[in-house]
Amino acid sequence: MKYEIKGDTLPVVICHLEAGERMITERGSMAWMSPNMKMETSTNGGFGKAFGRMFSGEAMFQNIYTAQGGNGLIAFASSFPGSIKAFEIGPGQEYIFQKKAFLAGEPGVNISVHFHKKVASGLFGGEGFILQKVSGNGIVFAEFDGHVVEYELQSGQQIVIDSGYLAAMSVTCQMDIQTVPGLKNIVFGGEGLFNTVITGPGHVWLQTMPISSVADSLRPYFPTSSK
Repeated sequence: MKYEIKGDTLPVVICHLEAGERMITERGSMAWMSPNMKMETSTNGGFGKAFGRMFSGEAMFQNIYTAQGGNGLIAFASSFPGSIKAFEIGPGQEYIFQKKAFLAGEPGVNISVHFHKKVASGLFGGEGFILQKVSGNGIVFAEFDGHVVEYELQSGQQIVIDSGYLAAMSVTCQMDIQTVPGLKNIVFGGEGLFNTVITGPGHVWLQTMPISSVADSLRPYFPTSSK
């Protein structure tokens, strides 16, 4: 499978498949394809895996596209202004994604639920208790909100993140929270009570425009019901 990612604000990944090659995606992600692409909807691993995907923010059923009778083409578009990133999955290359980040992937890629081990991180870290763990073998495409900035953290090296800005990280990274220091900072700083702390070793992907921040910015302009 060969691919190309096009577009800046609303990107799309175009996959070129050889005969018999397949791609798996969430419902509604397919943008366009060649006529010889066959679609099949499946739980892809049974209802146990399907429920796991559901808890991680994805649908229970997935669409499997197969190139039949020759080479095929299929494109998957992002659902929100942002970025599409490709990840090579294999032994020692497993990642944790934010919920609903999975866009499409090769059949050997597994999407499962990832629970925070620390209750405090899930309650106050802004990322939630449940994220997506990506393992197996193959290429997976993930969509993130806004532009993506990457950092490589050495063992014990940390980065402090405002809630919602974590897009993905290596499975070797650890997530925790820390309280914003100082009562005045908490009351007047506008950054909330807690920040997320990521500790290496591993790679971190940060997104510049979390959808939650967009919603907060637009909320004052939404009409309110009057009694």
